[in-house]
Amino acid sequence: MTTPPDGGAGPARRSWTPEEPDPDDSASADAAGESGASTPPEAAGEPAPPAEPGPAETEPVEHSAPDSTDEGHTVLDMSTGKGVGLDKCPKCGATEVEHLVGGADLRCSFCRHTWTPEAIDARFGLSEGIESLRGFVVSTGSSTITDTESLVTLSCSGCGAEVVIDTDDNLASRCHWCRSTLSIEAQIPNGAVPDGILPFTVPKEDAVKRIADFVHARRMFADSTFKKEFTTDNVLPVYLPYLVVDGNIHAQVLGEGEITDRTYLVPVRRGHGKDARTTYERRYDFTRYAVVRDFDLHVDDLMIESSEDFAGAVAASSSTTNIVNSLLPYDVKNMVAFDTGYMRGCTSEKRDLDVKEVAGAAGDMFLSIARAKADGMTAQYDRGVRWDAEKLLVKGSRWVSVLLPVWLYSYRHVEGGRPMVHYVAVNGRNGQTMGSVPVNKGKIVGAAFAVGVPVTAITMPLGLAAMASA
Repeated sequence: MTTPPDGGAGPARRSWTPEEPDPDDSASADAAGESGASTPPEAAGEPAPPAEPGPAETEPVEHSAPDSTDEGHTVLDMSTGKGVGLDKCPKCGATEVEHLVGGADLRCSFCRHTWTPEAIDARFGLSEGIESLRGFVVSTGSSTITDTESLVTLSCSGCGAEVVIDTDDNLASRCHWCRSTLSIEAQIPNGAVPDGILPFTVPKEDAVKRIADFVHARRMFADSTFKKEFTTDNVLPVYLPYLVVDGNIHAQVLGEGEITDRTYLVPVRRGHGKDARTTYERRYDFTRYAVVRDFDLHVDDLMIESSEDFAGAVAASSSTTNIVNSLLPYDVKNMVAFDTGYMRGCTSEKRDLDVKEVAGAAGDMFLSIARAKADGMTAQYDRGVRWDAEKLLVKGSRWVSVLLPVWLYSYRHVEGGRPMVHYVAVNGRNGQTMGSVPVNKGKIVGAAFAVGVPVTAITMPLGLAAMASA
């Protein structure tokens, strides 16, 4: 008998041959390894009878959305004392302000004074007190833009996207998804003002080069029409809306794990008469334990899409917008208070999803993080652990809205009558690049055939020679 890794007596060993299925691959545990309890074997060397398997289901995450009557709903006041999205020049009071790409600095277009806004993470303590969160803590970023603001939302006639532009700077703009020209006649109600914004630090020249290099590295198998029509003139600066959430989590996962006791070779006689021969098979003795992991988890700066159009497009098969999320994470601890000065020359996606619409997605992500943490706590089980049940309690969460910068290239490709929009995107903070290009399927098939024929020419004679000698 063996001793479970956490103390107590374990069950008798049992053997398993890799070529055959586990003789007792049930959901029950032979020993409660985490508590030290065990099921005694019927006799020495005999397998212990398995316990009755429990329910192997995942319980839903309890995480209701807040409203004005929810006792767990707390408003985090992140107002800066200025107008909504308006940062006046601290020297002359002018409102004509522009962003200097390369940092978070703003410059007054009237007196040329330059200043750096304070990061709101430090100002409002957004990285502190996660372990003390209770209920929902929601920032003031859900307030709507007033009609007097220069930001307007336009509906794209090409793809239906809802695009936010600054009319003080952009009277004629293009949709960042399909590149259709936007009309001021297609104005619709604005979405919500974000709490913060991460300004572009990657200049356009750098982003254009990264996109061109990304495409060039894939030219061999790229569609010929795409190669002729590719131009970096289509690269646009875009801000995408996200909700950043911190979570105070308690998780519990239950399952079973196995630890190898020993490995050995067993002689096995095969065949009959003069054809009989002896081979050796590797066998394993192992002990199976019930495994429980119960722990607290503090999640900081989890990012979730907050645009219904963008979130829906990620799941669609007619575009490759899913590549944008591959640019995560961003350095959101450096975000500054939202200011329209950062929107000059840029567009943004309309934010129209509130906490209640994305709370479920956040719960799923919390659960994935909890699973990964639990897996890292089972190193002693060298044959692995199978989780059969899991519970997640979100004790508290804090939500802040932010705009994240992306340099975006788009190309509409039609193949076989089916349109597909391909994107190449650059993280506007660190330059990380990801994307897709339309491929020439004929070239891929030809390359596969070119590799396959020489391999076949080499291996087929060897195979025939082996058959002849046998």
